[in-house]
Amino acid sequence: MPSHIRPFLTLLLASWFLITLLVLGSGPVYAEWVKLSGDGSVTSYTDAKTIRRSGNLVRMWDLVNFETLQESRNPFFSIKAVREYDCTPLEQIRIIGLYSYSGQMGTGNMVDSQLEEGVKWQPVMPGSWDQDLWEIACGKR
Repeated sequence: MPSHIRPFLTLLLASWFLITLLVLGSGPVYAEWVKLSGDGSVTSYTDAKTIRRSGNLVRMWDLVNFETLQESRNPFFSIKAVREYDCTPLEQIRIIGLYSYSGQMGTGNMVDSQLEEGVKWQPVMPGSWDQDLWEIACGKR
């Protein structure tokens, strides 16, 4: 083997070994969806690890999973949403983005997305799913 190829092969093998260790040692990364509610046909989840605070404003992801395909222009089984929460006594919420997926639990292809910057704040309705989300995001639960 020519001497100028040996360092290249050594580097290539070392890189392959390092990448293999990283891949095998890290395992897959999944959101830690925690079930909030469900009736057998629709189940809602949130992931408190996605909470991002900026003063009294908090952003957090949630997911709605459907047991049957939802017919629309782009059929979907699940929707991920990022919402913003006003953690003042006003208790308000607004949707920042919605992302529909062809598979359940936010898997498969993203089939639609809507960014909603500038959406007006809505009051959190007592006893609603939004109240559950607001309480988690704002640390009230």
